[in-house]
Amino acid sequence: MACSADERWRTIAGRFPLPGCLLSVRPFGSGLINTTLLVETDAPARVILQRINRRVFPEPAQVQRNLRTLHDHLASARAPERLALQLPGMIPTLDGADFLIDDEGEVWRALDFIDGTQSFDAIGDEVQAVEIGRALGHFHALLADLDPDRLHDTLPGFHVTPGYLATFDRVHADFGGERPPSLRAALEFVQARREFARVLEDAKAAGALTDRVIHGDPKLNNILFDESTGVAVAMIDLDTVKPGLIHYDLGDCLRSCCNRAGEGGAESVEFDVELCREVLAGYFAEAAHFLTGSDIAYLFDAIRLLPFELGLRFLTDHMAGDRYFHVTEPGQNLRRAQIQFQLVESIERQEKTIRSVCGSG
Repeated sequence: MACSADERWRTIAGRFPLPGCLLSVRPFGSGLINTTLLVETDAPARVILQRINRRVFPEPAQVQRNLRTLHDHLASARAPERLALQLPGMIPTLDGADFLIDDEGEVWRALDFIDGTQSFDAIGDEVQAVEIGRALGHFHALLADLDPDRLHDTLPGFHVTPGYLATFDRVHADFGGERPPSLRAALEFVQARREFARVLEDAKAAGALTDRVIHGDPKLNNILFDESTGVAVAMIDLDTVKPGLIHYDLGDCLRSCCNRAGEGGAESVEFDVELCREVLAGYFAEAAHFLTGSDIAYLFDAIRLLPFELGLRFLTDHMAGDRYFHVTEPGQNLRRAQIQFQLVESIERQEKTIRSVCGSG
């Protein structure tokens, strides 16, 4: 007889050194990629147990090797004060490995649970915005002297906008569905900005921008805040850490934080420049020492590009039959694309002010 999920989870948990006698293993969080479980024992400390999604990360071992590289680099940091921002600690298996492979070929890992913290799905105020920027800036600063070539690219093509545009073109060429006015408008929006899709990759090819170590998915709920002080104290969900342009991190962070309407949308979508100002103030306070003039010069382009990129991905998935992004109703991915494109238009309308906030105006 096949064992239950709970029995299987308990067996997997037992292959890691737990802080006490196992009491329970239960689903935890709202993540959509990995299977995340909370392990509780009779000791105060808790443990996060995760199964890495092989459909998203075809080489899970590379994900773990990247995490090991990060932790080893931070452990060797000369100045302890550099480590003010926590990353979830890796818990080796009983055999001393950084992950285990079960009898079904699934890859599991255990991480420290960071107590006394909370995450948010929507930004609260300008003070929190500063903390978000500070956390991302500190993350980049901690890893500024780590050679990005030491990391595996666990998601090739992720945040490379010309690649998404090429996929869009293939899907569009094969699309035989109806073209209501909303879809035609979205297609025209993309057509008008095709050349812009290359702005960051062209800058990298020309040597104006260089790869560094990036988080890859620095959205608000991947930052943990101290429950009592409100200070940002940790960054989590490090599976997307890879070599890349810090502009992708900054653009995506600002895209998600400065749209108060959220990706679900409202009738009116605006890019909140004041929130952008506060996020960047926090970021610059931590990262200004390693930013170049070219880094600053391309910040506005990054802010404009990332919502365009996400909108392009939503639009592509709509025409492809909603294969990647989960939908609850027909046309939802088209509506998501429209929201991101409205955000792009809001950014374009405020270009002069945003460039000034970025220090490039």
